[in-house]
Amino acid sequence: MSNIDSFSRLCAQLAKLPGIGRKSAQRMAYYLLSQPPEQVEALADAILTARRTVHECRVCGNYTDQDVCSICADERRDGSTICVVRDPRDVAAIERMRDYNGKYHVLHGTISPMEGIGPDDIRIRELLGRLSGVREVILATNPDIEGEATAAYIARLLKPFSDIKVTRIAHGVPIGSDLEYTDEVTLSRALRGRTEL
Repeated sequence: MSNIDSFSRLCAQLAKLPGIGRKSAQRMAYYLLSQPPEQVEALADAILTARRTVHECRVCGNYTDQDVCSICADERRDGSTICVVRDPRDVAAIERMRDYNGKYHVLHGTISPMEGIGPDDIRIRELLGRLSGVREVILATNPDIEGEATAAYIARLLKPFSDIKVTRIAHGVPIGSDLEYTDEVTLSRALRGRTEL
């Protein structure tokens, strides 16, 4: 009886992962149980280690296990351009296309009055503290209601900085979609077709 309970508990935990339904969770559980114990322990250890050691980069907010992420530490990247995104998954999506060579700023959310998330709840203040030497801020939040509201809010805040060009990625990315699931070609076209706000 306890084995069945353990299996059900494993399935329930796996089903909490994004994009994993009950049937997928069961398939994953059966797969994990069929693997050698050392392989399952290595997976569990990797998950626990990452959870304990990965944190936000003190500069941009991207995930890293160092004080400063590899992108912020890379002096070959263009520090005069900052691409503002909602979360670290969006950094990974833009990096996959290999067309962008600037730095990032991760907001860790978007303005959403319906969910009680205001400008002070995301990393906008930290963005304003990074503007020295910046010539362009690219607003690459998702093209949904919250992403558009956040981009408009940041654009208004940056308007007084006449030496900083504020652009928005083009809407080659479908409305209501997430950057994380957008293919590299669409993302590349959207970034090249950005417009000034």
